[in-house]
Amino acid sequence: MNQRLFKRMWIMLLAVICIGSAFAGTNPTAEAASSEAYTWKSVNTGAGGGFISGIIFNSTEQNLIYARTDIGGVYRWNQTDSSWIPLIDHVGWDDWGKTGVDALATDPVEPNRLYIAAGTYTNGWETSNGYIMRSTDKGNTWQETQLPFKVGGNMPGRSMGERLAIDPNKNSILFFGARSGNGLWKSTDYGVTWNKVTSFTNTGTYIQVPGHDYQGDIMGLAWITFDSRTGTAGNATQTIYVGVADTGNSVYRSTDGGVTWSAVPGQPTGYLPHHGVLASDGNMYISYSNGIGPYDGTKGDLWRFNTATGVWTNISPVPSSSPDNSFGYGGLAVDAQNPGTVMVATLNSWYPDAIIYRSKDSGATWSRAWDYNGGYPNRVNKYTMDISAAPWLDWGVTATLPETSPKLGWMIGDLEIDPFNSNRMMYGTGATLYGTNNLTNWDNGGTFTISVMAKNIEETAVIDLISPGSGAPLISALGDVSGYRHSDLTAAPAKILKNPDSTSSLDFAQLNNSFIARVGFANHSANSNAKSIALSTDGGVNWSSPSSEPTGTNGGGMIAVAANNSSLVWSTSDVGVYYSKTNGSSWTKSTVVPNGAKVAADRVNPNKFYAVSAGKFYVSTDGGATFTQTVATGLPAEGALNFKALPGVEGDIWLAGGSDNSGVYGLWHSTNSGASFTKLSNVQEADGVGFGKAAPGQSYPAIYVSAQIDGVRGFFRSIDSGATWVRINDNNHQYGRAGVSITGDPNLYGRVYVGTNGRGILYGDTTVSNPIISGATYTLINPNSGKALDIAANSTADGANVHIWANNGGTNQQWTITDNGDNTYRLIAVHSGKALDVSGVGTANGTNVQQWTYLGGANQKWKIIANADGTFKLIDSNSGKALDVNGAGTADGTNVQIWTDTGGSAQKWQLIRK
Repeated sequence: MNQRLFKRMWIMLLAVICIGSAFAGTNPTAEAASSEAYTWKSVNTGAGGGFISGIIFNSTEQNLIYARTDIGGVYRWNQTDSSWIPLIDHVGWDDWGKTGVDALATDPVEPNRLYIAAGTYTNGWETSNGYIMRSTDKGNTWQETQLPFKVGGNMPGRSMGERLAIDPNKNSILFFGARSGNGLWKSTDYGVTWNKVTSFTNTGTYIQVPGHDYQGDIMGLAWITFDSRTGTAGNATQTIYVGVADTGNSVYRSTDGGVTWSAVPGQPTGYLPHHGVLASDGNMYISYSNGIGPYDGTKGDLWRFNTATGVWTNISPVPSSSPDNSFGYGGLAVDAQNPGTVMVATLNSWYPDAIIYRSKDSGATWSRAWDYNGGYPNRVNKYTMDISAAPWLDWGVTATLPETSPKLGWMIGDLEIDPFNSNRMMYGTGATLYGTNNLTNWDNGGTFTISVMAKNIEETAVIDLISPGSGAPLISALGDVSGYRHSDLTAAPAKILKNPDSTSSLDFAQLNNSFIARVGFANHSANSNAKSIALSTDGGVNWSSPSSEPTGTNGGGMIAVAANNSSLVWSTSDVGVYYSKTNGSSWTKSTVVPNGAKVAADRVNPNKFYAVSAGKFYVSTDGGATFTQTVATGLPAEGALNFKALPGVEGDIWLAGGSDNSGVYGLWHSTNSGASFTKLSNVQEADGVGFGKAAPGQSYPAIYVSAQIDGVRGFFRSIDSGATWVRINDNNHQYGRAGVSITGDPNLYGRVYVGTNGRGILYGDTTVSNPIISGATYTLINPNSGKALDIAANSTADGANVHIWANNGGTNQQWTITDNGDNTYRLIAVHSGKALDVSGVGTANGTNVQQWTYLGGANQKWKIIANADGTFKLIDSNSGKALDVNGAGTADGTNVQIWTDTGGSAQKWQLIRK
């Protein structure tokens, strides 16, 4: 399945200034004023869901393996449980470009050393130059050097390589092959400083699509290979090969350690070299294609170059001159244990499937991983596919021969054999990393097993997230794989969302949350009757397509569902805003709302919808038929925009967005259906907003934002309608440009789901069991009676009695709660300034509770412990007994005492913040 560029595109519009020279560990940024510890985990897809552009085995340390991705960073293999460990989650919003990894080198002399070339785009979508990032502890911590040019981890040709290489004899020397005509660069100090190799003059001529804003850049240099036999330990390797994206001379060689260079004589021309692999017997294998990939390639060859004799031999399994060759060659590997064993993959054989070839005689003869059996379309495979780790990889397709489901792969730009284990092979595809542990069964007529080897790799770009509140806790819209219904966050989904085959927006009916709508882009070439909208009435378990869609639309855009699902409003990507009151069987264009407007439904009033465009806000009170512009001003007119209506409160709207360029950027709140908005002064930037279950003792939902607050970028939560914020991630958990899609869980306080642009979906949970804000003022309500903890007769005297009384909002019912720093709190009555106190430092059941001047005694210190139902119990630290309403009474004036903790209703308190 092709990766779609739109999944990356929202980041293009935001200006990014990446600053840096060197850092150790994580980026040195100031901490927010308040923070809370969270645990962060990936929502499991089982397969990654994105393009694996490179797999790199260390040649001297067994099981040291790295995988690089185009927008999702880099991973290290964990042999213990056959999983992958993400290594650059510290990269944040402002330096998001580093999540694109264009090359990787692992040191064969000092295996702890690791280097990556980081940067996502070489065109105008990214303003920052690229980096060489280096680690001396296998990627646990990093330092970096910024280059004087851009690096393109998500540009065409990203699976060519590796274009960053370490001298295997003198490992302080590295070479890097740049894009965009920037040539060859060299470091002699372990990657700290870099200088251009001016003697290397062919910087590449190939441009995939001249004049195109994405495909219109010079590809540049593709790979670098050292001949380790031409050096000794501590002395620089003398013979080095470089592959260049040039259809003329494309392979160059230096025999003096990189001082001078010349084209290798006799080399083939006409195609572009993707990989150059040198076997220990002196044979170099080079895979060629007429495109640079990862999507293109319709012709290609595989050549063997004998470095001793200078003889070039075309060893293509299917040569480009054959009518059966409709593909290039990409992934290429040589078995280090058996240098005559070579494998190569097609790039791209879209139909009926990718082909992997294997030779045991240096390319003289080949066998295929699958072949036709008795003629087309019958087929026999030498392998079995095990997708139990990610069952959705069958794409919900029942294939007809010669196709199979799941496919062997596509976009196989890299394929590697473990240098220590001839049975282990891995290869990357457009959706996952596949591999086998019994590869040599191929050679003896047996069957080898190909399985998903992508555990903990999460590389999807997230478009939208919803947590409806019943059924599955999360449903996602994703750039490459449409999306999933996540019934279990820790288990891979069984299937992807289909029909449409992509998803750009999701919404559900707040008052009937089993009704869900999603829109995307239908595959009309495969089915002319396909619809770009789907509806579910069972929480996303099953989907159906309405009988119609707005005339002329190609789909996409944004969907909004009325609170009771009586109406749908669809802002299409191309033909404007339409509404349907017939569950999609007919559509009518909405009036007085601009094309391309963002839309949302009120979560209480089923007739009310909202829209925003170019800084103007609109409201409909007739189910989306007509909109009226409100008088609201001050909203962002450009940049990303994300707005949502609050569940449970009609007309309550939160809007995040804007841009640095415009100077209008932040978070806005309306309580009057968008008639006016107030900008929150404590939020400098905001790009995503969502809601979750209210904190214990609160009624207003928790608000989650991806924002900059107090000068710190991160994920934040507010439990008091935005008055105060707590940062809930840290500098080690930033995930690039993340959080434009963000939502809380309506059933679990503290749970937040965060979508990223290449690291999949994260979910965070608070580690704090007691979300009390020190220094804040609360009213304590006993839910059994509904009455407040009260100082009798509004007295200010020491010894005044404490009882329950009807909540009247008086200051004698308000308590300032302050953290004592020893896991206890003091409660000070606002009207008197005196403490909640156990009389006489008593410990017996029934001892009276009163107010007294605060002396810091144990009988004035209380542990506040959250109950599972959102209430709290208050435990006197002196006696270990609970604050208790005598006899579970409900009458005004019922006394309050201490009593053995029973967990009963007389000992439960709601903390309502003032």
